[in-house]
Amino acid sequence: MKANHYDVLIIGAGISGIGAACYLRRELPNKTFAILERRQAVGGTWDLFRYPGIRSDSDMNTFGFGFRPWTETRVLSDGPSIKKYVEDTAREYNVMDKIRFGSKVTRSAFSSKDALWTIEGVDEKSGEGFKYTANFIVACTGYYKYDEGYKPDFPGEKDFKGQIIHPQKWPEDLNYTGKRVVVIGSGATAVTLIPAMADKTAHITMLQRSPTYIVSIPANDFLSETLRRFLPKAWVYQMARMRNILLQRAIYALAKARPGAIRRLLLGAAKMRLGDGVDMKHFTPNYNPWDERLCVVPDGDLFETVKSGKASIVTDHIEKFTEKGILLKSGQHLDADIIVSATGLNVQLMGGVEVEVDGKPVPVTDRVTYKAVLVEGVPNAAIIFGYTNASWTLKVDIACEYICRLLKHMDKNHHRVVVAHAPGDVKTQDTVMGALSSGYIRRAADKLPRQGTHGVWKVSNDYLSDTAMLKFGGIADDALTFS
Repeated sequence: MKANHYDVLIIGAGISGIGAACYLRRELPNKTFAILERRQAVGGTWDLFRYPGIRSDSDMNTFGFGFRPWTETRVLSDGPSIKKYVEDTAREYNVMDKIRFGSKVTRSAFSSKDALWTIEGVDEKSGEGFKYTANFIVACTGYYKYDEGYKPDFPGEKDFKGQIIHPQKWPEDLNYTGKRVVVIGSGATAVTLIPAMADKTAHITMLQRSPTYIVSIPANDFLSETLRRFLPKAWVYQMARMRNILLQRAIYALAKARPGAIRRLLLGAAKMRLGDGVDMKHFTPNYNPWDERLCVVPDGDLFETVKSGKASIVTDHIEKFTEKGILLKSGQHLDADIIVSATGLNVQLMGGVEVEVDGKPVPVTDRVTYKAVLVEGVPNAAIIFGYTNASWTLKVDIACEYICRLLKHMDKNHHRVVVAHAPGDVKTQDTVMGALSSGYIRRAADKLPRQGTHGVWKVSNDYLSDTAMLKFGGIADDALTFS
């Protein structure tokens, strides 16, 4: 099988992969590249998830690309609009024809002798195998498994006579009008589903083991709407973007420095929205703010839905499923026609593809990352991890800028290979996403690269310090070997 060759291969055509392709177009127009995408459409997450109300959980001024303004004033946008934004960006930068849809990558191997990656896989539509070679690869596959979400095995699950659904595989023809629905979970998906479905259901209940911090934010950016009357849209976008970056960072830093004060502030704001008719125990977590990601709701839609009586929140543990619903440890029974298991993600790195270097498997999950972009001991390869405490795309932007700077440095100095080498004492048992203690992060402890103790090996999750390092910091240092 003859291999097609490119300077750069990007794996994944979601928001990270399209961002990487656009940066290559902008910064390195003479580089050849292709994007391998397993799905049949652009968008990644925003093409996969189709459940009611699907939306961003970060504000769009920071979730949009830095180089292409988000032109709407909605603070949180719906999934189809985000997918269209990613598609429009790909078309504007002429990268759609670079995407090889339906391409499932099965093997990635680097040869030091040839200074080349060989990427093999199968076209899932035709069943034919393919092979590509590349000087450099960029993994933009996100961090979760697209084939299936995480769902515990519930006792008595087979006894339930209704439908059990996971949001990651939402049936297009699901009719929930007049039905009793129970949503298991308390994360971003659950708090989105409840208000989105409540108007049609007979009743909808969010069943949670423990509460999550839920924060109401304005549905529309009224300041930006006003400024657009006097200033160019691109200026207003950049101003709003920087304002929100600084605000996000300040809130996160305060939450870590003064958790008690921020906790009182968040719970007080929730209480004001809910009034006296709702028990605050369902909105009072047993952990500090930002130990897990906060859930944001536009104009308090979840609070208003619960307050109106269209939805309920129950905090309890599941004893077992029954024919007609769920029996709880407390003895309460939740009647249901449909149960939605919004129980989270299965974490998977690089779409499950194994990495080989010179014929030997490289356990990426046992390696630390360099500047949270390169992986120790893996030559000519970058991996894009977005932020856990801010918009994913903020990190995509500056990571892609760094990759372009690195490739320019290699071209200028006639280097064919770059590899990061970490000191032996720098690795910890924490992962690159260890800033959060969410369930899906804890479950993935053996599936993600490690966290370093300091310097370029430690993941800061701080956009401002990362910008200084990735956009403006030097390229060559003692940790990188060029050859």
